[in-house]
Amino acid sequence: MTIDPVTLQVIQARLAGIVQEMQNSLFRTGYSTIIRESQDASCAILNRQGEVVAQHVVLPLHMGAFPACAAGVLKSYATAEVHEGDAFITNHPYLGGSPHAPDMAVLTPIFYQREWVGFAANLAHKSDIGGPVPGSCWSQAREIYQEGLHLPPVKYVHAYQTSRDLEAVLSANSRTPELVVGDLRGQVGAARLGEKRFQEMMERYGKATILDSFEQLFALTEAKVRAEIASWPDGEGEGERFVDSDGIELDKPVRIHVRIEKHGNDLLFDLTDSADQTKGPANIRPTIVRAACCYLLTCLVDPALPINYGLAKCIDIKVREGSVVNPRFPAPVNTYNPTVHALVEALLEASSQITPHKKVGDGCSSRSIIIGGRSNKTGKGYVQYEIFGGGSGGRSGKDGVSGTNVNQSNAKIAPIEIIEAEFATRVRRFELIPDSGGPGKFRGGLGFVREYEVLDNDARFSLRSTKHSVAPKGIDGGSNGKPGMCTLNPGTDNARVIPSRYSDHVLHPGEVFSLDTPGGGGLGSPLEREPERVLNDVRNGYVTQQRAREAYGVAIDAADGDFILNDAQTRELRSNVEDRE
Repeated sequence: MTIDPVTLQVIQARLAGIVQEMQNSLFRTGYSTIIRESQDASCAILNRQGEVVAQHVVLPLHMGAFPACAAGVLKSYATAEVHEGDAFITNHPYLGGSPHAPDMAVLTPIFYQREWVGFAANLAHKSDIGGPVPGSCWSQAREIYQEGLHLPPVKYVHAYQTSRDLEAVLSANSRTPELVVGDLRGQVGAARLGEKRFQEMMERYGKATILDSFEQLFALTEAKVRAEIASWPDGEGEGERFVDSDGIELDKPVRIHVRIEKHGNDLLFDLTDSADQTKGPANIRPTIVRAACCYLLTCLVDPALPINYGLAKCIDIKVREGSVVNPRFPAPVNTYNPTVHALVEALLEASSQITPHKKVGDGCSSRSIIIGGRSNKTGKGYVQYEIFGGGSGGRSGKDGVSGTNVNQSNAKIAPIEIIEAEFATRVRRFELIPDSGGPGKFRGGLGFVREYEVLDNDARFSLRSTKHSVAPKGIDGGSNGKPGMCTLNPGTDNARVIPSRYSDHVLHPGEVFSLDTPGGGGLGSPLEREPERVLNDVRNGYVTQQRAREAYGVAIDAADGDFILNDAQTRELRSNVEDRE
């Protein structure tokens, strides 16, 4: 059936509205701060084959995770075993599509007039799923068996009856059983809402119209992407980035290399020159690689591009078995996100050689802090899991953004009031770091410092970060952003800087740790930045007077509580630099 364009657009908007409503339900019913406040979750509608029909993109990596999770369900269960009122769950990176064990997927089959027509799905981070350390992200894991409880695709709800056996297993393996089970039930509730709204849409437009629209929506997305690709010149681009370490071999950066080959309206992403799979948990699965490539195309083509299987059809990837981007089972994967950030930045560098009008300096990547223990007040275990960004890189025509998340990481920073109300820590500092953004014609965004004091019992602290030894790269003459750093007990005799991947350090009551997040890399020569913009940066506290002089060749004087531009000294400073060059 050929559906008229107006009806097709209405259906597309209706699908987008359904997943948005599912997302809102999931966040509002979240038990844990990581879902309720940080919003580390995504929702989607899939067809019966598990292909994404619509997704509300909070975390773009889930574009690759949903089809892989659905494929696991379809492989494990025959059609006769799928019933109305069922719900399947999985968090297995190899038997499903989860990026790592804490990410639990829920898929509920959608039935209309007793016919199975698709899935309502969501994927959300769990505060703790077992394993050696609170938060289940042990930086020294050597196999996935050390990363917590893994569930292959299994039936969690059968004909609307929840499996108490599975909930008992999940509860027994988590330090925060109430949160894990509560969040999981909320995921099922959000999926049920998606089922209901999808059925209402079919009632309104007809089953045949809705099901036939899927391929046409895929075709529209694919056509738009391929038309944009066709407008680029044929050629190749290469990019590489490095992750600080894999958490075990701390002095060995992990190489991510990508070559993009563009011919006509086809793209091939070749990652065969990337490093071998790592001993520690820095590996990523090919489903995540594919999602990162989809994310790149979304950035280059249209940020408002409808997310569906048509986008994935434009992606061809080439990965080497036994590499960091295609590890052999049971290679560990739990601290995967820094590797994906390195991949995205390598992709952006490679694509900029084909589309030179679209460039961006490296951003801060992402990081998590995990504090776990047992509360004196409640006697129960707790896990404080927070996700942070830093500064984004300078962009073609714009500065980077300060205090933000970058690339595929869209989770929010949990409010200080919530953190201090729910956990036994005090946030002592939370402020931007001057001069942390890489100088450039378009300056990198600033990172921030966040400092915590432990108030209750001894707490077990872990850090999952990157760009502490490998700085965010500036491009086209721009300077690197300032690397990150985590310091235990700063300003004391026993102060100590720890690696970017670090697990299970015991913090005693009254002890402090401070996390500096990286700033973004600059784009273009700092000497090409207008002096008036440098003056505004100094006035805003983003750049110091000394940095303005040394990096930008701009002299700024203090006067009557304000700052003014010294034009004569600025001309002299910049002239001296040009003469040396």
